[in-house]
Amino acid sequence: MIRPLLLLSDKLRDRLRRRRETVTFASGRRGEDLAHRFLQKKGYVVIARNFRTRTGSAEVDLIARSGDAVVFIEVKSRQSDEFGSPDRAIDQAKELRILRAASEYLRRAGLPEEAARFDIVNIVFHRKPAIEHIEDAFYFPRAV
Repeated sequence: MIRPLLLLSDKLRDRLRRRRETVTFASGRRGEDLAHRFLQKKGYVVIARNFRTRTGSAEVDLIARSGDAVVFIEVKSRQSDEFGSPDRAIDQAKELRILRAASEYLRRAGLPEEAARFDIVNIVFHRKPAIEHIEDAFYFPRAV
């Protein structure tokens, strides 16, 4: 009973976003909504969405708990996989921005970097969106 209501609310929210925002931004938000629901089904507890640093220079799409780990999740979506997997758009500069945001979040929460994990959720919109979850996609750089 609840699942059809959630799907209906997602569709209505997406339709409203498409009226107010650009198609690209609305698609990105829809991807985040789908990733959020997907991760909840896998047992993750999403604790923050669109976390930004105080300066606004870096952002993490989703922050979740999975067991003892704090998981920082980047959601990438595309309309098709014609040009490859969506995660190919994450370059080194984007990775560094995610690491900066994660570092600030951990510092504010008083958590060690060892508690962090970085995942990517790829979403390709077809008739039925295809969702791929990549765990441990990258790591904090370790001092040698």
